[in-house]
Amino acid sequence: MISPLSADELPAHCDALADLLLDAVDDGASVGFLAGTPRDEAAAWWRTLHPSVADGTRLLWTATGPDGRLLGTVALVRENRPNGRHRAEVSKLLVHRDARGAGLGRRLLATAEQAARDGGATLLLLDTQTGSAAEHLYRSAGWTAFGTVPGHAAAPDGVLADTTYYYKQLTG
Repeated sequence: MISPLSADELPAHCDALADLLLDAVDDGASVGFLAGTPRDEAAAWWRTLHPSVADGTRLLWTATGPDGRLLGTVALVRENRPNGRHRAEVSKLLVHRDARGAGLGRRLLATAEQAARDGGATLLLLDTQTGSAAEHLYRSAGWTAFGTVPGHAAAPDGVLADTTYYYKQLTG
């Protein structure tokens, strides 16, 4: 089940979100953290999102299994500057390794895309590590790569990796 996560609900979910984030890092995902990141540091990062979730610039969803376990998350970050209110960024699309291959990532992405449409966005952006499994998802969901930056971000092992940027124009 995919549900929006409010600012009031966020603090109670930070530990589970930290576990999800660290699972992605342990699996090699370049999502802003390095291998060995302590759980409390990852949970603290999620807590820093509270103001942006509270003011509505960041929409956050979680996906839970039938047992209530957190299996995935995605965020949509809205642009509030006057010249960019037509666009938003998809951020931190994470699916636990135990839940991959069943379409959850695609459903989370579709949730963020629909919320962007509903909010009047006509352009979405995201970035991902070049060569990652996520690239297949984005390409198959109609996203277009528009550039790669060599050595843009460190992978969890600390080695610099390329990042590919994507966009998707929304219609209807």
